[in-house]
Amino acid sequence: MLYAGDAENKFQHFDVAYLRRLGVEIGSAAKMPDVVVHDPKRQWLVIGEAVTSAGVVDGKRRRELKDLFSGFHRGLVFVTAFETRTAMGRFLSQISWETEVWIAEDPDHVVHFDGERFLGPYPDTIIG
Repeated sequence: MLYAGDAENKFQHFDVAYLRRLGVEIGSAAKMPDVVVHDPKRQWLVIGEAVTSAGVVDGKRRRELKDLFSGFHRGLVFVTAFETRTAMGRFLSQISWETEVWIAEDPDHVVHFDGERFLGPYPDTIIG
């Protein structure tokens, strides 16, 4: 985890040196997400927003986050976190394409807002 913060404690955990090594410079006035995690195996930055603090990753926020982390020349993964599916349903029309949704009541699954990347059968549906 490289960053964790919320509205009350913006820079609760902030590993500035690690982000700099990844090519990311963050100014003190930056509108930070709630969580930033580096997956070194896949070379991804997973950038998360909790809907209760920052709202969803909509098209505008996706562009802002893409610009904020533009120094990272690998994969950026944008995630909106919800407590329940019901909560997600209230925001469904606002969630940006090419983002992910994680729901606390179903923590082992992620909803992908696109389809091309994950389209295909699962192993238990292949017969023969």
